[in-house]
Order: sequence, then C-alpha cells, then structure tokens
Amino acid sequence: MEYYYWFGLKSVPLVGNVSYLRLLAHFGTPERALKATAQELSAVKGLSRAAAASLLSHDYRPFAESECQKLAASSARVVDLLSDRYPRLLMEIPDPPPYLYVLGELHGSETAVAIVGSRRASQYGLCTATRLARDLAARGVTVVSGMARGIDTAAHWGALKGGGRSVAVLGCGIDVVYPPENDKLRDALAQGGALISEFPMATGPLAENFPRRNRIISALSRGVVVVEAGEHSGSLITARFALEQGREVFAVPGNVTLSGSRGVNGLIKEGAKLVEGVEDILEELGIEPLTPSGLREPPGFSLTPQEAELYVLLCQGPLHIDDLIVQSALTVSEVSATLLRLELKGAIVRLPGDHFSVG
Repeated sequence: MEYYYWFGLKSVPLVGNVSYLRLLAHFGTPERALKATAQELSAVKGLSRAAAASLLSHDYRPFAESECQKLAASSARVVDLLSDRYPRLLMEIPDPPPYLYVLGELHGSETAVAIVGSRRASQYGLCTATRLARDLAARGVTVVSGMARGIDTAAHWGALKGGGRSVAVLGCGIDVVYPPENDKLRDALAQGGALISEFPMATGPLAENFPRRNRIISALSRGVVVVEAGEHSGSLITARFALEQGREVFAVPGNVTLSGSRGVNGLIKEGAKLVEGVEDILEELGIEPLTPSGLREPPGFSLTPQEAELYVLLCQGPLHIDDLIVQSALTVSEVSATLLRLELKGAIVRLPGDHFSVG
C-alpha cells in the first residue's frame, strides 16, 4: 500500500500531470493533497477551481485499492519522481509522469538514444535498426524504443544481442503484453533493461495512448533516430516531440521509390541529421566515436560444414529462413537446428519475421 495515495491522486478527474506536480510541490505528499481543505487548496498556485472542486468531491479509494492489489499481484514496481531511479531527463518536459510502473532495472541517469520507425518495416529497415542498436549498445548507450512491431522490435533485440541495455516505453499497462508476439522480448527486456509505463495496470493499447507514450521515448533520450517512416507515421510524432524537448533528430535515408520512406526522407529535408552508421550519431551527441578496436568482432568459433554453409550465405546480407532453405542444400529441420546453434554461438542474430543476420 506504499503508493496508495499516489494512485489515489492520479485518479482524480481534472488533475493531470501538471496539476499533480503543483500539488506535490505545495503539500509535499499526495496524501496531504488528497486530505486538504478547500481553503488549503485555494492557496495552491496554478490549481484551477474546477480541479480543486474535483479533489474535494472525488472518492479516490476504490481506484487506489484496486491498483495496489494489481501491483502486488504483478512483478512490477513503482518509481516516483522523488526517487533517484526516476529518469532525470524526464523532469525536463512540462508534464512528466509523477510515477512510472517498471519491470526490470530503471536507472536515474544513463546515456540513451531512441530508435523508432515503421511497424511494416522492410528487410533493409529491420537490418539497419538492428545494426545501429547493436553498435550503440557496444558503446554503452542504452537504446530506447516503443516495443511496437517492426523497427522498434528490431532495435530492442539489436541492443540486447549486442550485450547492452534497452528500455521499452509502453502504450499500455505494464502488465499487458502488446503486441502479443513480443512475449519473449518482454522477458528479455525485464532481464537486460526495463519496460516502463505511465498508464494504470490493465490499460489496453488504446490509440490515444501512443502519442503520450512517444513523448516519453524522446524525453528519455539524447537523440531520436527514425528508421523508415511514412508520411503519417507515429515515428514523426516522436521526432516532433524530440525537437520540442531540445533533443537531436536523426534519420536513416530510405528508398525514394517507396512510400514508407517519405516521412524519414522528409525529416532529412527539414534538417535532421542523416545517418549512415553509428558514428554519425555518436559524433553529433559528443560521444566518443567507435574505433576499429571498439567494434564487435566475430567470435572465435569453429563451424561445422552445415553451419559454415548458412553463415556464408548470411555474410552476404540478412535472409529469411525460407530463403536459407531454398539457397542451401539442407532440409527444413536441418536449417532450423543449424540456425539455433549459430545463435547460441553468437555468430548470428534473429531479426523480426524469421529473418537472420550475422552478429
């Protein structure tokens, strides 16, 4: 019941994040704010009369009790803005969440870069996002994204496969698995990074949640990299938030003949930093660029003839498992087993949609 009153204050109609922070600054604790008299509330600078009246009339107890029970039944915990684990960069935006639901380990200050993009990404986009995330992770940079299908998923996996950290900002409750096929990614992030949400437990992935989610993605990061985005992509919303928040915006150029590249190429026309490799990001942010000795080298592994056959094919570029079956002389079961062994050796990485690439 530690956060009973924190939950209670958040449930009051007309008390948004900004009003919540004003009340917290004035009273010191959510409990004192909830138990304040009309006269005491009138002294809170910037609090509207309507919000004050809502505080006096609203019964916050049912929601607070329910939320405490749901939290206790989950593996998540709460990090409030008074905690040293609350991300300091979030305090720079006008409406930071008063608290976050967290799975995994959330650090209060870490160098982070966001990678976002299309849910319907091409093989080129998936491979590029994976490579950039892997190389950022190799430099100790945390990769932030939104755990959506496509580019987001590739970025998270790339960072984790690169031995680094990744943080997923959810557009649903922390206890909701969305998209459902990312259940393994969710477990991996809880072990090798964090998942965070500002939405109450059991909140579904409603469309209106994702723009709010996007402002958190950009706020947590020193820069936002957009990999593939159409003209109306939600990734462009993240880029706009980044500009408003004083963050750097980067864009990976796309094929000019594809509609999925119009948004990202438009960002470049508007002045976004063009990204061909991770050095472009590191240099702009003042992080020491990768040197040849800092690059992730292929592990010193020995290969069986079957493994070598698939590895050589993947050295030419990422391939779908079906293409590997067609291009190799192996059966379906042999390809599946060989790919698994190569993954365990760290020689290759699995991309979304059953694509594979050299690690």
